[in-house]
Amino acid sequence: MQSFARITAAAAVAAALLSAAAFAQVIPAAGSTRPDDTPSVKLGSTIFADYTFNQSPSTTDADGNAIRNSSFNVTRAYINVLGNLNHYIAFRITPDIVRETGGSTGTGSSLAGSYTFRLKYAFGQFNLDDWTTKGSWVRLGLQQTPLVDYEEGVYRYRFQGPVFADREGFLTASDSGLAGHWNFPGNYGEVHTGFYNGEGYSKAETNNEKAFQIRGTVRPLPLGGIWKGLRVTGFLDRDHYLRSAKRTRAVAQVTFEHPLVNAGFDYLTGKDQTGATKPEVDAIGYSLWVTPRFGKSGWEMLLRHDQLKPNKAVSQKRTRNIAGVAYWFPNLNKVQSALMVDYDALKQTNFTPSRAKDTRYGLKLLVNF
Repeated sequence: MQSFARITAAAAVAAALLSAAAFAQVIPAAGSTRPDDTPSVKLGSTIFADYTFNQSPSTTDADGNAIRNSSFNVTRAYINVLGNLNHYIAFRITPDIVRETGGSTGTGSSLAGSYTFRLKYAFGQFNLDDWTTKGSWVRLGLQQTPLVDYEEGVYRYRFQGPVFADREGFLTASDSGLAGHWNFPGNYGEVHTGFYNGEGYSKAETNNEKAFQIRGTVRPLPLGGIWKGLRVTGFLDRDHYLRSAKRTRAVAQVTFEHPLVNAGFDYLTGKDQTGATKPEVDAIGYSLWVTPRFGKSGWEMLLRHDQLKPNKAVSQKRTRNIAGVAYWFPNLNKVQSALMVDYDALKQTNFTPSRAKDTRYGLKLLVNF
């Protein structure tokens, strides 16, 4: 793990140095069209809705009757406000509506079970297209973290459930911070790095420790025909719970995109030490997924296998298998919509107390525009 983290960090620093050199070069403007500086605002929305049936474990109702839970849910409802003041300055505001689970005696609102309005994204962005490669920028505010949002763009099945590092609680999709993004010339890859609070968008900062996160992605063959969809990614998150208590995550990832299939493999390691006198906990895991498509019919499958050892010092293991069939509605102008039937099974081995297998069947809906 240490050697892997050092290699990842070295690659990230080298990429950052290349980025800094690029910032010093001004792209010639001769013969170019004058940028449009007319202010604009666009509205959009993202909705995840589902019906989920829990086959196991069974539970009991208030009268002691054995039941298997089922529910209709809205797991995500975004209102996206995206704007440009000119071609230099952009912004995004995205409220997130989520189910309140704290209850009247917990830490959340007193309206137990209600949907709560909160911020997911709220940032300003300074575009660097005039000085370096197109798509490069600097952001300040509540924004996407480097790995999760990037991976979701390839995976496309966030409406079924989060990607591996997010689902297992190692990373979060959004956090407050200062970040930068630079594209390699020729579509050979990108670097996304920044300093963040480290607690994620759903929690307040607890101390003076900040998380440094960096993702470097290389597209080895951007003009290589079938292989142009191949990307190799390294990610590092260095943070602290307290001054002498480290929180580190490293991810090595390979993804492949093609009109007939998308696929990905993540290898993750994590180190957690919640206090200077507490023992360090090392986690290790991987996720493998593939989404074969049936031509241009709109039908697609999702097959995914996750495996995690939360603590390598003990024999505990979590294994998740996901299978689903989705229909992506075609010919929707600037709208993305899909329906999916899925099977999601989690098995947890050697936990104390023992944990029953969690098996769910669902009907999932995505609307995004």
